[in-house]
Amino acid sequence: MLTTFEGVIVWTEDVQRLLPFYRDVLKLPVEFESEAFIGFRLDETFIGLGKHSHVKGAARDPHRVMINFGVDDILAAFEYLRDHGVEFIREPENEEDAEMSIATFVDPDGNILQLFGPPLP
Repeated sequence: MLTTFEGVIVWTEDVQRLLPFYRDVLKLPVEFESEAFIGFRLDETFIGLGKHSHVKGAARDPHRVMINFGVDDILAAFEYLRDHGVEFIREPENEEDAEMSIATFVDPDGNILQLFGPPLP
């Protein structure tokens, strides 16, 4: 039935407020941009920021969906993001029962994002 994962859209009240975070801090490459919608592409995955009339303010249940990004060096990524004012709710640590490390942070709307990296020593 399903054959590919095409991407994800983060709906917001204010696309232009989120744009600097995703473009300048996370350094996602912009594929196209309009006033109400911005598309990024990382590898083969599409990530969109879109203005939606039913979305107001911060995420009401930010734990419902988490966007995950892979990194080669989670500590370097953590330091870079922290130095750029990103709020972390979980600092890098090894995930129990998994061969990986995880760090969790929020975007300006309170949506939760995670970094996945190789296990820490």
